[in-house]
Amino acid sequence: MNTYLIGIDDTDNLQSRGTGYRARQMGLSLQQSGWGELLGITRHQLLVHPDIPYTSHNSSACLEVKSDKLAGLTSFCRDFLLRESAEGSDAGLCIACLDRINEEVMQWGERARKEVLTKEEAHLLAEKHGIFLEGLTGMRIGVIGSLAAIGLQKAGNDGRYLWLKVMRELTGIHSAKELLTLLRIESIETKQGIVVSVDDTVDVGEWFRPIRKNKKITLIVEKNDTDGKSDWKMASKEYIKSVT
Repeated sequence: MNTYLIGIDDTDNLQSRGTGYRARQMGLSLQQSGWGELLGITRHQLLVHPDIPYTSHNSSACLEVKSDKLAGLTSFCRDFLLRESAEGSDAGLCIACLDRINEEVMQWGERARKEVLTKEEAHLLAEKHGIFLEGLTGMRIGVIGSLAAIGLQKAGNDGRYLWLKVMRELTGIHSAKELLTLLRIESIETKQGIVVSVDDTVDVGEWFRPIRKNKKITLIVEKNDTDGKSDWKMASKEYIKSVT
């Protein structure tokens, strides 16, 4: 069983739900259809620039999936995006075994956060490293962001989680140990990087978004000075957005 990263980008228009929603929809559908086990989905912010066509925020998404059915998984994702991508979108799809994503691909992801890139460059890089990359709709420029998404996820210091198992259903106060177990969280720490005790309690609040940090699924918290019902609470939505 291999772990694959699946990058998608530019699947929406101004009237439709965003790429993050489409990524969750696709991930849960492929799991229900038996093509793999969905481990997580991350959102990655790319460069916002006048020379880059984008719908609202120029973000891409990356799905992490365990599967031993690569051909079927690829066909499923292609068919799904061709069917579900919004009218006028420029959808791109990228699929690679985690082990095949090397330093050059990770650098592409970092460049996409800072530079205006081209779809021709994206295809050359993917071909060089044997990575599946295809533009599916419109101008097909979504290949740039979909390739960037897998590079940034693999590099491990970018993005926030849109989906982890039970993440979107979890509410209330939990011990750090519970969160580490239930959600595959690998580190719970403060903004200053101090790891909290497994016996401490955390109020997950209404906007619960772990991030990728040091190649770990990381929950950023701050002292709960508001009501004292828990030791910690989630770092603010504004803070999480500012670091991802």
